[in-house]
This record gives sequence, C-alpha cells and structure tokens, in this order.
Amino acid sequence: MATLYLVRHGQASFAAENYDRLSALGRRQSEWLGEYFAGRGIVFGRAVCGTLERQRETARAILETMGSTLSADEHPGWNEYSGEALYKAYLGDEWASARAKGDVRSVYRTIKAALADWSEGKLKGELPETWGEFGARIAAAMHGACAGLPAEANVLAATSGGAIGRGIADLLQAPARSAIELNLQFRNSGFCEVFFSPRSMRLVSFNCVPHLERADRREAITYS
Repeated sequence: MATLYLVRHGQASFAAENYDRLSALGRRQSEWLGEYFAGRGIVFGRAVCGTLERQRETARAILETMGSTLSADEHPGWNEYSGEALYKAYLGDEWASARAKGDVRSVYRTIKAALADWSEGKLKGELPETWGEFGARIAAAMHGACAGLPAEANVLAATSGGAIGRGIADLLQAPARSAIELNLQFRNSGFCEVFFSPRSMRLVSFNCVPHLERADRREAITYS
C-alpha cells in the first residue's frame, strides 16, 4: 500500500525569542526518526513540508540522516494555524509575555479554549483564516502530496500537530473537539501512517514514537 507519513516537527524553542526553530533536542528527535525509518528500509518517493522553519529543519534532518537524496518540497498548505493570532483574539496582546514566562500549561490551556471558540466561529478580531479554511487547506495538502504516485510509494510530510490533528479528524469524520484533542496530545517527532489510493485515505497508526521508546530516551518524549 502507498503510505503517507505525517510527522510532527521536533521540539521547537518554546521560551526563546524565536519559537520557530528546533531546539537541540528537537534536532536529535528528528535524526533518531530518520535512523528509525532507514532501519526499517523505508524509502520515500516524495517529501514535503510546510514553510515554517521548524518543519523545514525536521524534514531536512530526517532525510539527511537517512542518506536520502530527496529534498522536501515546501508548501504553505502544511503550515500550522497561527497560535499567536488565536491567542490574541481570545485573550488580548499577551502572547509574547506568556511564552517568555515558559509556562507551557498556561499557554496550552488558553490555546485549547481559543481553538474551541475558533471552531465555533466565536473568536473576534482579524484572523488569517477560518476553521473551515484551515481544514480545507490541510485536506488539499494531503491529497496533493499523494497525487500521481505509484501504488507502493512512501511520502514524508513534515508538518505540525494542529495540521495533523485536523487532517486525521476529518479523515475519521470526527467533530472539531476531536481535532483539538488530537492536536494537543501529539508528541514531537511523532508520526501517523495513512494508507492512500486514488479513491481513499485510511488511518493506520497515530502519534507513534518508536524511535524514542527505549530506556535511554524516555526523557526525550516531549509535547511542545
């Protein structure tokens, strides 16, 4: 079966001035995932990623560690929703100070509430896109990444937790609250496997981190 591997980026730099880059651990997580794929004999026929730096770095680290000659095609359809825009629309202009404090739980509680309001059309102010538009672009990115490939192809897509959560929830015809829950429990460098054909897509696995599930890497399982 042709398989789409939806990979969440490695750990980003949460409390740093620039969140949108991998931490040292995030790079290592991505390299370990590349080692895992190579050890399983997986060869990617296509690789894609969003235009965010943490997504590009993740794809690059995976492919380089595998010894692949591919480079990931960048497409904004794979980008994450704007957490900053949602946070500001929900709670005002406190995003930078909240992140600088490094209080992951507080930020994620706010983002979860903002996501719920966004999905119900309740957020006020300017937003880059609606909940429906977000879902439509993720679906288009998934189908575009798989188009025109042979029956046994493997596709790597390095993206973000919200994009994966929305894409998977829509495949399962699940409600918005499920997309939000799937988003917020997704682990850094975790992946999903989706079987695809010209007629359908089917979820096979979710939030897998076999490359981190060993005694000396348990502390490397992260969520932000």
